[in-house]
Amino acid sequence: MVYLESIAGAVTAPVQPEVDERAARRALRAQIARLERELAAAVIAAYPRLPAGKAGVRPSGPRLLGLGELERIRDDLAARVADMRERAARQGEAQAAKRVLIERMLLNPGEYKWVRVSNADIGEPGCKSWHVVPRLGIVGMLAGWWHVKISSGCPLATS
Repeated sequence: MVYLESIAGAVTAPVQPEVDERAARRALRAQIARLERELAAAVIAAYPRLPAGKAGVRPSGPRLLGLGELERIRDDLAARVADMRERAARQGEAQAAKRVLIERMLLNPGEYKWVRVSNADIGEPGCKSWHVVPRLGIVGMLAGWWHVKISSGCPLATS
């Protein structure tokens, strides 16, 4: 609130700034809608799926939200979007590291004995996996003959 002083030094009534609440609500609702779209896109883009997290405290029942409540909702969504992007980036880095591991396993299987990497580890759907195993069972293990066995995919359904 702004107070005006007269020339004599007496304080007069407070001056209320004029705020266009309708425009402010419209802008906040547009920001909230954009942030909800960004959050949905970030959740959908990650594989395997990352949880979107829980929404902040939402008012119950139909009513007109005040500017403060709309700003809190917007700020909560902005924080959730930033958190989702950070988790997706960490997941992408881990998946890239697993892809590099597969390449190294294929080049030198003896250094990665018994290591297994699945499609889910590299962010792809399916049941395929890469597993470093001895070539001829116990004889190959004793002789140091290791190779990468690539699975054929998902097992058949059992009835």
